[in-house]
Amino acid sequence: MALENVVTENVVELVESLNFAEKVDRSLGLIDRAYKEFGDGLVVANSLGKDSSTVWHLAKRVSPKIRGFIVTTRFKPDETKQFMAQEVARYPELRVFSNDQEIPDNLYETDPDRCCEILKVQPTRQAVQEMKVGCWITGLRCTEGRTRTNYKEVEELDKGLIKLNPILIWYEREVWQYLALNQVPVNPLYAKGYRSLGCAPCTRISQGADERSGRWIGTSKCGGECGIHTKPLLNYQI
Repeated sequence: MALENVVTENVVELVESLNFAEKVDRSLGLIDRAYKEFGDGLVVANSLGKDSSTVWHLAKRVSPKIRGFIVTTRFKPDETKQFMAQEVARYPELRVFSNDQEIPDNLYETDPDRCCEILKVQPTRQAVQEMKVGCWITGLRCTEGRTRTNYKEVEELDKGLIKLNPILIWYEREVWQYLALNQVPVNPLYAKGYRSLGCAPCTRISQGADERSGRWIGTSKCGGECGIHTKPLLNYQI
């Protein structure tokens, strides 16, 4: 059965009913299935956050040949830039994409949606097209925050482009458990108290129950999305 025909059971029930080991096995199974179907067209989107580090490690357990891409911006914190350099040196199959288009210095304040569109969504479209992606893997989790409760493990927002969310049903603590057990390096910003990582001007340390509550504080996007998971990625002129 094709990956696109996978029907996810009730996501909330899976979050509660499966234990950690069962979730790991399920995630590996989904990635293995995708790799068998898409081969070199299966690519991991690596944001350099804890969830991306988890799915990247899971994907490498399935096959060391699986490729990935990183979208970076001029506003990324120094710690993230340094971690990116380390990861790319360790994994040459990780390609880095960015958009050097001139924008107002304070666009992230005046129009954060437009800022994200230019600096994050457009380079993601470029990555998907240049790398000939048939299925991309993300680190989305339904327990992260208010904007991520309606996703499925397998989605097709764009016709012909499958999105696989293999750790969708994991809790935050299970992500940290996996990283610790497998000694996976993580972005040093987490040691400073961050729970969700983005561009420096739009990310704060937050103690709220919502992991993403520190993102875009003071704007209409607070705790929201940059757009790569909500906007079409195919059939755009780069």
